[in-house]
This record gives sequence, structure tokens and C-alpha cells, in this order.
Amino acid sequence: MALYNPASVTVVESTSSTSTPSTVAASTTSQTIAAANSNRKGLTIWNNSTANLYIDFDSAATTSEAAVPIAAGGYFEMPFNYTGVISGVWSAANGNALVRELT
Repeated sequence: MALYNPASVTVVESTSSTSTPSTVAASTTSQTIAAANSNRKGLTIWNNSTANLYIDFDSAATTSEAAVPIAAGGYFEMPFNYTGVISGVWSAANGNALVRELT
């Protein structure tokens, strides 16, 4: 008896037709990178700064307990359909984050 039948599996990919850009100024205090958005299908962040950016998937980010550190000049793509708030904090206040939210 087969435990898995590939013919019975349907995969539906999430697609996006809209990209909304935003810019968040670098700060050494936690900033909202992207507000919660139930329509979000994806998100990219380019750390356009010479300082490291630390992001977290809640209302406040810290440099010591971040979910994702993004090196100076680095890029991050959200790997799943997370729709909650994303916060960030830099190790020094210079530059910005260039954000693209896909809906």
C-alpha cells in the first residue's frame, strides 16, 4: 500500500502582480520595516547602509536577538508568506533599508 500518491497532490503557487517600494531610514532604535499586511505575498529588503541591519518578526528588533542579520550592503528575501510586522535596527545610523512588498 502506497503512503504517498503524487497524482493526488495539487500545488498552488502564490503569485504577485504588485510591488510597493518604501524606504526606512537607518536608526539605532527599532523601526518598523514593514507593517503587518494580510495581503503580503513576499518582501525584499536591501540594506543600503555601511552598518549591519538586524530584523525581527515582531514589533521591536534588537541587535542581540534578531531573527535575521543583514550585513552592510546585503539583501534579504522573505522565504515564506509571513504577513506580520517586521522591525529592524542598525548597528549605526547611516543609510537606509530599501523595501519592496509584494502583494
